[in-house]
Formats: sequence, structure tokens, C-alpha cells
Amino acid sequence: MAKILAIIADTVTFQVVQELLSQQGHQVRVVPDDKESLELARELSPDAIICDGTSPQINFLEVCRLLKVDQELAAAYFILLTTPEQFDEVQELDAPFDDFLFKPIVKQELLARVRASKRSHELRAQLELTQQELDLSRDRMLQNEKMSSLGELVSGIAHEINNPITFIYSNLTHVQSYATDLIELLRLYQKELVNPGSEILQKQQDMDVEFVLDDLLKIVSSMRTGSDRIRQIILSLQDFSRSDRSGWQLFDVSDGLENTLLLLQHRLPAREGRRDIKVMKQFGNLPQIECYAGLLNQAFMNIINHAIDALEDSAQELEELESIKFKPVILITTQVVDAQRISIEIADNDMAISKDITAQISEQFLGAKPAEPRISSGLALSYRIIVEQHKGEFKCFSEPGKGTKIQIEIPLRHS
Repeated sequence: MAKILAIIADTVTFQVVQELLSQQGHQVRVVPDDKESLELARELSPDAIICDGTSPQINFLEVCRLLKVDQELAAAYFILLTTPEQFDEVQELDAPFDDFLFKPIVKQELLARVRASKRSHELRAQLELTQQELDLSRDRMLQNEKMSSLGELVSGIAHEINNPITFIYSNLTHVQSYATDLIELLRLYQKELVNPGSEILQKQQDMDVEFVLDDLLKIVSSMRTGSDRIRQIILSLQDFSRSDRSGWQLFDVSDGLENTLLLLQHRLPAREGRRDIKVMKQFGNLPQIECYAGLLNQAFMNIINHAIDALEDSAQELEELESIKFKPVILITTQVVDAQRISIEIADNDMAISKDITAQISEQFLGAKPAEPRISSGLALSYRIIVEQHKGEFKCFSEPGKGTKIQIEIPLRHS
């Protein structure tokens, strides 16, 4: 039934309105003038407002305008009680009321107006929900286009870098071999040349030849290590940003997690106010799963990023002495659940206070009224990737002093 606010000064008119509507089960509240109408309307959030425009105690035009500019009350259906003579004058004023009813009141007309108000309220709510869904769909489309473009850009850059770094890495093997041979040859010359000239002696002293010979191979080895590190990062980038245009494909979850951690390695070392973030891995022997590999990588990236952010926030909130003692940890566990599913659990020891934020994530994903505290868009996107696109399960729990744990279950095969 409808909630109705009646702004009526005339006792007889109010009694008629209240009796007719109460008989139909509607909830009716009344104010005798326009002074308290706005405050009561905010308290009641009515579906309909019936205002007597024939009473000198009520400035119906002002009431109507105030209600329509109030964002919380603008959806209320405003019904004006008037007379045929007054209605002609009201039309010229272009008053923003939704409907009107002539006095004396006819029962069926009043009930019809209330039904119309209820229907209008429902349609408006449905329209708002549809608009939210359209906005959410648009945001998803933009996000997908953004990720697709970013993936192609990253893949292209990684490919361009990979060619020269592969050339450098492969040639460093020869450089190391040549350097070793030349050092051995130089040692032989030193043995045979018992009395070198003053110019050679001076050059040996200036360049500190023993240090150079000892350090040269170390430098080459360090260069190989560095270039190999670059190659691994590039390969991780290429794997992380792989195109999903081919649809579902077999994917190694352990490799995906390793590649994601490699890309986030720069966020783990200690910084001001925080110690190193230790990542512990307990990977089970997982079979390859059928999935959208790029999207799953994105979900892992968002979840681990969220864990790092939470640990940094925890370190900042602690006192200086406690912050030094705080040892941030991320634990990643994978295992086979059964013949159809695998699970991935990403836990941290942040100082969370929320008990269960899964509902908040799903509400944000569905475009519902924002929850408090607002959940990061990264987790909401990960929820959509896991639940909607992979038909999996996504649960997130936080417990004071024990941190946050995100549990994911994904089917092995697409059905």
C-alpha cells in the first residue's frame, strides 16, 4: 500500500481523505498547514502528497516547488485538491504538480489518483534501476575496451623490447667466453714477459690490471643476470596481457600467479613506515583450467594489489614503534577442490575491521546503493571476472587482527 502525506487544513476534507484511503490500507499522515510539510515529507518519504490548494493557510505553489527541487522528495507524486475555477488560474501559473482532483472529492477518483501515484513511483524506481544498469553496462564496456587497448599496447611494447634484449642476452654469453679466453691469454703473457718495460708497468699500475681482470667477469655475469631479469619481466608482461580473442583457452594458474607477482615485485620492498612485504606461496599440483587467461590475470593483479594497499594502510595507521614490529605477509594458497573445481586463496595480515565484505562487493558490482566503506573498484571487477564470466565463487572475509582472506573457486572446464 502507499504512504501518503496530506497537507489539508479543512477538517472535513481531511476526514474524508483519511477515511477513504485508510479503508484501502494506505498509510496516511496529515499536517494542517505548509510549515511542517517539508520536514514531515522527509521523515515519511511518501509515495504521494495530497495538497489542498483551496485553503488560504496553505501556499500549495510554494510547497510543490520546494518538494520538486528536493532530490529525496522529487519522486513523490503531487496531487492538488482544487476547484474548476481555481484550476484555470493554476494552469496559467505552470505549477509543477503531477495530478489534480476537484472538490468535492469523489471516492473512485481519489483512489484512481492514488493508484496512479503508486504506479508512477514504481515506474520511476524501475527507470532508475534501468538507468543504473545502463550506466554499469557502459562502464563495463569502457573498462573492457580500455583493458583490451592496454593489453595490445603492453604486448606491442614488450615485443619491441624483447627483440633487442634477446640480442643483448645471447651476445653476453659470447662476451663472457671471449673475456675468459683473453684473461687467460693475458696471464700467459705475464708469465712469459719476465721483465716488462717501464711503459707497460706504468699502464698496469694506472689501470689496476689485477682489479680489472678480477672484476670483468663479475660485470659480465651481472649484466647477464640483469638482462635475464628483463627478459623474464617481458615474458610475464606478454603472458599477462595475452589476447582473449581466441576465447576460452587452457591456462596454468600457478604460472599466472608467478607472473603477476613478478610484475608487482616493485611494490614489495620496504619503504618509509613499512617493512618488506613477505609473499608466501603454497601451490598445489593444479591441472590447467579452461578460462579467459588475460581476464584471470587481471583479477589476480587486482586482488594482490588490494592486499598490498591494505598492508600499507595498516602500517600507516600503527604507531611508529608498532609499525616497525609489524611484519606484513601475503599468503597465496592453491589446491584442487574436486574433479570439477580448483581454489585460490589470497590472504594478508592487515588490520581489517570488517567481518564480511563479500556482500558489499556484490552490491557495488550490481550497481546497488553504495556500501560503506566503499569497496575498491579493483575487487568489484575481480568479482565480476570470477563470478559472471567464469561462473566461479568469490568470497572475501576480514577479521580484526587476522587480516583479509579472499577465496576463489573456479571450474576446471567451461560449460
